[in-house]
Amino acid sequence: MNLQLLPLAVTMMAGPQIMSAIILVMHRRAVRVSLAFLAGVAIAVIVGVALARLLAHLLSSAVSLGAPTDSGSVGSIIQFVLVGLLVAVAIKNYRGRATSEPPAWLGRLLDAGPGRAFTTGLLLVLLMPTDIMAMLTVGVNLEQNDSPPAAAIPFLLATLLLAALPLLGYLVFRRRAVAVMPKVRDWMDSHGWLMNIFVCLLFIVLIVT
Repeated sequence: MNLQLLPLAVTMMAGPQIMSAIILVMHRRAVRVSLAFLAGVAIAVIVGVALARLLAHLLSSAVSLGAPTDSGSVGSIIQFVLVGLLVAVAIKNYRGRATSEPPAWLGRLLDAGPGRAFTTGLLLVLLMPTDIMAMLTVGVNLEQNDSPPAAAIPFLLATLLLAALPLLGYLVFRRRAVAVMPKVRDWMDSHGWLMNIFVCLLFIVLIVT
């Protein structure tokens, strides 16, 4: 896997994903539920990338994906199609910014147990469109470079590190983190549309360049 794709880990966590991680560190059992959330994220990334790699392999059996450096290859065209979809998502988020609100289930995470925290981390990655596109991009890149699934470990670790930042901040700064996290959450609540657009644009830049 090309290391230039590592920043895609940012697109994996920006949005409801990182907001969930922030809310969980304000939980009365912050460490326990946050670790469960991270376990869900880890399994989702492993499964998602493995499935994306398998789909890319099945596709390459029917038609050559070509070299990663060939902008006219099938693999590159697939990635450009994903870019086009993200452009549409970015436009939709911008047009709906005035009425954009955070999902209702985010507020219920303060009462979540480890099981729900795990399920949240799992489903956020497996069902979020931007995460699906990022993992498909990684899977296609692995296939184009004839790399084993283990080559995606840096991507997995980068994603987990970003997901763990709120917990790490809580463990290191404790009182200060507890005071700051609600303000960060409130800002994200009102600027979620902006974060979604940033994620889409970052993905586009990484793929196009």
